[in-house]
Amino acid sequence: MGCTASTERQGEWQDTAFQSLGELRGALRWSGLRSTNLIIGIDFTRSNTWNGKLSLGGRSLHFIDPTGSILNPYQIVINIIGRTLHSRKSKKPIHVFGFGDSRTADQCVFTFLPDGSPCRGVEHVLKRYKEITPELVLGGPTNFAPIIYHAICQVKASEKCQILVIIADGQVTSKKETSQAIVEASRYALCMLSPRSCHFFFFFAVSHI
Repeated sequence: MGCTASTERQGEWQDTAFQSLGELRGALRWSGLRSTNLIIGIDFTRSNTWNGKLSLGGRSLHFIDPTGSILNPYQIVINIIGRTLHSRKSKKPIHVFGFGDSRTADQCVFTFLPDGSPCRGVEHVLKRYKEITPELVLGGPTNFAPIIYHAICQVKASEKCQILVIIADGQVTSKKETSQAIVEASRYALCMLSPRSCHFFFFFAVSHI
């Protein structure tokens, strides 16, 4: 698994690729972000279907095994997040949003809980993912801008440090809108790696797991 972190320091953008959980944990400790709040955005676009045909035996990357014995790439990454950014047994709030399905398309995000409240820990995230995924119709195009702008709103509203994790299959179609959102996010320290930073941005490409 590879993880790319986009960081902004003193007005200059940098990309750092982590090849192991140890490297990621070290970067988080160095930046002082290990105990910050967490926001997760999950990609429900149609590209997960054809990418799954290439890497998941013809099934969608969002395929839910009814026996629970096999985890799909999204479940694997959520588990990794639990081991890396949160304690697996922690009940700390995690705001989770989906995007790219047939209803939200590339315009907005939806919450994992009907009342908009956060999930309580990684196990709760996994439970809700398993419950809602079979009911969704995959859509598109793939646009990270809505989740990035939503994360900006979270920072402004909470005035607390956040970590934004976007879990997707690696296919971005709305590149211009996404780039504009990242530029806007930099004004709110969305991608900064420093003790005073308020946001750290990760992009996990599940198609490469």
